[in-house]
Amino acid sequence: MGGSSSWRSFLLRIGDKCAEYGGSSDYKEHVDTCYGVIWREMEHSKDEIFELLLQCGEQLPHKIPFYCVLIGLINLEDEDFAKRVVDESQTILQEALFSGKCDRIRIMMRFLTGLMCSKVILPGSIIEVFENLLSFASKVVDEGENPWQSCADFYVTCILSCLPWGGAELTEQVPDEVDSVMVRVESYLSMRKHSGDIGFRVFELDEVKNPDEKDFLEDLWDQIQILSKNGWKADSVPRPHLSFEAQLVAGKSHHLSPISCPELPAFSSSHSSIYSAKANHEAKLKYPQRLRRLNIFPPNKAEIMQPIDRFIIEEYLLDVLRFFNGCRKECAAFMVGLPVPFRYEYLMAETLFSQLLLLPQAPFKPLYYTLVIIDLCKALPGAFPAVVAGAVRVLFDRIAEMDMECRTRLILWFSHHLANFQFIWPWEEWAHVQELPRWAPQRVFVQEVLEREVRLSYWDKIKQSIENAPSLEELLPPKEGTSFKYNSGDGQENTEGHKISAELCSMVKGRKTVREIISWIEENVISVHGSKIAIEMVIQTLMDIGSKSFTHLITVLERYGQVIAKLCPERDDQVLLLDEVSSYWKNNTQMTAIAIDRMMGYRLVSNLAIVNWVFSASNIEQFHTSDRPWEVLRNAINKTYNRICDLRKEIASLENGVTLAEETVSKTKKDLEAAESKLQVVDGQPIQAEKPGRLKRLKGYADRASDEVLSLKESLEAKEALLSRALEENKALFITLYKNFVSVLTDRLPPVSDDGTIPNLRATHIDSMAVDPEEPPTMEVDSENGRADDSQSNGEKGTKLYNIGEREQWCLTTLGYVKAFSRQYAAEIWPYIEILDAEVFIDGIHPLIRKAVNDVLGRDGLPRNHSSSALLDS
Repeated sequence: MGGSSSWRSFLLRIGDKCAEYGGSSDYKEHVDTCYGVIWREMEHSKDEIFELLLQCGEQLPHKIPFYCVLIGLINLEDEDFAKRVVDESQTILQEALFSGKCDRIRIMMRFLTGLMCSKVILPGSIIEVFENLLSFASKVVDEGENPWQSCADFYVTCILSCLPWGGAELTEQVPDEVDSVMVRVESYLSMRKHSGDIGFRVFELDEVKNPDEKDFLEDLWDQIQILSKNGWKADSVPRPHLSFEAQLVAGKSHHLSPISCPELPAFSSSHSSIYSAKANHEAKLKYPQRLRRLNIFPPNKAEIMQPIDRFIIEEYLLDVLRFFNGCRKECAAFMVGLPVPFRYEYLMAETLFSQLLLLPQAPFKPLYYTLVIIDLCKALPGAFPAVVAGAVRVLFDRIAEMDMECRTRLILWFSHHLANFQFIWPWEEWAHVQELPRWAPQRVFVQEVLEREVRLSYWDKIKQSIENAPSLEELLPPKEGTSFKYNSGDGQENTEGHKISAELCSMVKGRKTVREIISWIEENVISVHGSKIAIEMVIQTLMDIGSKSFTHLITVLERYGQVIAKLCPERDDQVLLLDEVSSYWKNNTQMTAIAIDRMMGYRLVSNLAIVNWVFSASNIEQFHTSDRPWEVLRNAINKTYNRICDLRKEIASLENGVTLAEETVSKTKKDLEAAESKLQVVDGQPIQAEKPGRLKRLKGYADRASDEVLSLKESLEAKEALLSRALEENKALFITLYKNFVSVLTDRLPPVSDDGTIPNLRATHIDSMAVDPEEPPTMEVDSENGRADDSQSNGEKGTKLYNIGEREQWCLTTLGYVKAFSRQYAAEIWPYIEILDAEVFIDGIHPLIRKAVNDVLGRDGLPRNHSSSALLDS
């Protein structure tokens, strides 16, 4: 990149308060200085400047106005350079449209709009792009229930998001065409279907509380209309081209070649409802809404700005997050240095939490957001930590309404965040949760955060961190991690179980072979006590031998895995095995999860055995009070899913390898045939012209190439067989999972009444509470965040108890996990949906179970005789 004074550094740092620009915030001075440096280098580095300008436009899109002005100034001296930028930008946009690269489409449209503002592109060319996209979008929604509306929505969003950057210039130069675009957008909005996205909401009661809430596109359209009435003045959009207008107007404006939209798969009403729902679901994943905004802070706390400025700053922040993924320090530095004239810490926190909790999944790994939030707290120590703390308090207040997957993410993030700040938190504010019922979501949240903190540190350290709220010590996990049934210190050393355990331990220490240990178990344990007792004794002893550390555990499983496999060949035996693992590690959730995960990795237990164990009686009772069974289940499904993904990648790689190897075979055979066909005449007779040594080498090359093809094809067949088997296992896994979910929920869900009313699980159910169900308890306004919480679900520092009964909370939690698993693994579930419909989601299934699955799959699963409002209320 060269030194800090190089042209590259000036280009990258334009718009920043930095050394290159003397810490100045004068944008005109920045552009003048940068242009001077760039122009001096143009003769020697034209291609490099061209490439970096386009790269900067894509990867630092909040600086697009500066880069476009530079190109406009270059256009005054070198029209060919500017024309090349225009043509290359058009090519990039066209390729992005056909490949469905959403961020690239959106940013290139903004870049082209910026070039129009700097007189590099004709305004009519930008209008033409808008018209083409609108024609495509209108065609999609004209076809009625078309599953690809999200693609059309995305294109219209791109058009609207360009207008803050170029609406003023377009209105000034082509007012009639802009009016036409606005009319067509309004027409499109009147035809499209409102996008509710019930299954992707962080807070499950939002739809009930705000039934008329606008979706993302409707909200953006309102903001653009307000912006239009205000003369297209958005404070958050830099407009450096205005300072150079007198110069730029002398440049040649170039025409942009027309763009075309991709052909979507044909759709007709004859397609099945499953096909339509699946296509709709896939389209929403490919063309997602830019942001499902979390409005965490009340208006009196957040920065005062136009709605469109909020949208623009969110765009800035999301783009910085995207392009600096993996470069956390640079990401935080750019996030705090956006070219806007007001503070935006609250908005920055809301945007980060919106991304961290985004459903169906965050764009990047949760750890990335954790690190960025940590760096922002360090970069803005006087402001951002307090804002983050305020956000945590608000989210905690609404934890009972939060989607289960989001709740898990929040627990993992919060514990990790505190681990980076010496576990300091005012726990006394939350000490009241200890007085709530053990199933109250706020109590469970604190309990799970403390458990995760112990994993990240050690028990005494976490106990010390809550010394200001000593009552919370009850929520810490037990200090002693193991629970060995045959402990030599419990005064019962003379029982038969203790003797057998001690003998097995002695054999392991004596390095007896696996075969010897198996023979001993069969002769001395199974034949006398039966296989069930043998499983208990052997697993407890092996777990105890491996309990010193994770490495010890792995060593035991690797060395004596065959013993376990011989002892537990069937699924029922494996469920008993898991019971013993869980019993031994009953005080240590982390080691339980690790041990079971490794056992599945070594194929000592099947994923179906794990599912059956998770839904065994002892675990079912923990569904609403602990993450323990859910963590084990998540690991099992993830491992199955990852195995399939790995096999698919390996198969794709082998297929490419076969293709290349076959090309090599073809080439070597041609070379050999050409060599063999070379003849020369000696004494009037044609004989072989090629030397025998070269012929032999060419034949050797051809033979080896043919062998390579054969070997690769055999490997490919083997991997395809493994994939076929894995997919069958996957199908069995999801069918078993849903059958178990339906079975346990059917036993506990309140029945639908005779008149078709669906039970409201959030109604007041604790008889001992003297609370009027018409006036549910509410939180007082939190002095820290200024927000009054109107949910029914919070305790208030010991003065009121949680008002949802245990059975109802169990149902809410379990339904929440049905929804979470269905949403996370939707792509894997769709291929089996007809089987699931026939075997699991049959007529008569409780509507709340059907709704939990269908909401996230985008299927119309409401029974005909039930109103949607009744379902939403529950």
